[in-house]
Amino acid sequence: MNLINARPKAAEGVERSDAVAVNDAEQRELYKKREPIYPKLVHGRFRAAKWAFMAFALGLYYLLPFVRWDRGPGAPDQAVLVDFAGRRFYFFWIEIWPQEVYYITGLLIAAALALFLVTALFGRVWCGYACPQTVWTDLFIAVERFFEGDRNKRIKLDRAPWSFNKAWRKVSKHAVWLIIAGATGGAWILYFHDAFDTLNNFFTGEAALTSYLFFGILTFTTYTLAGTMREQVCTYMCPWPRIQAAMTDREALNVTYKVDRGEPRGPHKKGDSWEGRGDCIDCKACVAACPMGIDIRNGPQLECIHCALCIDACNDIMDKVGRPKWLIGYDTDDNIDRRMKGEQPRYRFIRTRTLVYAVSLVVVLAIMLYALATRSELELNVTRDRNPNYVELSDGSVRNGYTLKVLNKANAPRSLDLSVEGDPAIEMRVLGVEDGDRLTVRRDRTQDFRIFLSLPAGAVDSPSEPITFIVTDPETGETARTRSTLQTGATR
Repeated sequence: MNLINARPKAAEGVERSDAVAVNDAEQRELYKKREPIYPKLVHGRFRAAKWAFMAFALGLYYLLPFVRWDRGPGAPDQAVLVDFAGRRFYFFWIEIWPQEVYYITGLLIAAALALFLVTALFGRVWCGYACPQTVWTDLFIAVERFFEGDRNKRIKLDRAPWSFNKAWRKVSKHAVWLIIAGATGGAWILYFHDAFDTLNNFFTGEAALTSYLFFGILTFTTYTLAGTMREQVCTYMCPWPRIQAAMTDREALNVTYKVDRGEPRGPHKKGDSWEGRGDCIDCKACVAACPMGIDIRNGPQLECIHCALCIDACNDIMDKVGRPKWLIGYDTDDNIDRRMKGEQPRYRFIRTRTLVYAVSLVVVLAIMLYALATRSELELNVTRDRNPNYVELSDGSVRNGYTLKVLNKANAPRSLDLSVEGDPAIEMRVLGVEDGDRLTVRRDRTQDFRIFLSLPAGAVDSPSEPITFIVTDPETGETARTRSTLQTGATR
């Protein structure tokens, strides 16, 4: 009896295990292993533009820390420097203090609006040419192509068993990748300390611990993102592909396969007629050239970074088969519809969204330029003593104490005149200053001064008196002022 009852349970167990196996198989399909992409080298105007911009961007990044800018004696002469120790950001002639972080905010807002505007006009040009991930990935692919050959040779090498030829090519490629990644991390830390001093101290082991830490982080991330992850960063990690759809419309220029001209596609032999078919010969040259491994003929795709290499690849094929170029090119969705209806294409760069982005960008830049043009190199702040609120002296007069903070942003010391606006009877004394109301402030510094204001007993007629501290540079005429009060304790 037990044996009879056991058989259905065993069968049920087999069915359950089979179901679990099916579910496991389905889950494994959701996590597909990365398939290597072997982009083919193409030649054309867009490939040349990418080479040119890559050379410019990398040259700027690696060499900019070594550019000098004279700011006077005692000031750092590095043109671009984020000086955390001195709490300054230097950009050529501009010097940003911690309390002026709004300039950085304005710059970020302007950069975002510029990105929105360019995307609304020309699609993901940023992703295809200027994004650091694209620039460094392009460089790493060039190194890979140098050691392992173009697309077909790389595929053949990866499929071949390990040998001395395969080993030295792989090791050399990764070695150069590490050198580039190290140079990238090394250049980054040069923006935060004097480049020449940091470079010397780095190799002698005398650099700050943070320099080695960030060098390691940037080296690792550059090697990993540009060398091994590549298109996965754009597809899975970057939020911009998902955001940029809101920045564009059907009038935005995008890298587009002109389906109205290319279909129906199919192989073509020399001498065959082109009647009744499209210009696409289904050679997949566009797919072979794509660093993202997609087929542009499938329409707009999240993975497409608009590098336009598929345009160069397709133009080359069109030349060979004797058909007009630009089967793949920058076009709009509306133009495809117009051509299919027999209408002439048109391009509308001035649209509501582009106007909004452009006007907003101009306004932000205008505000920043005005703020920089009217930026004062002299600032003043005051803190009144609270405990005690005031002191009544033996002659009946009332005295208040203040801490005056004078900020001199100039690269030279200043001798400033201090005055107080308010009741004419107010008497002022600056503690530790022999030259009356003349304050000497060092260059590029904030200095504190202790100020005592007294009001004679006969002049006290209200609980508090409004006052204004004013400092003036007699040489330049520049002034700074700040308001406060003088407490008397009088009752009305």
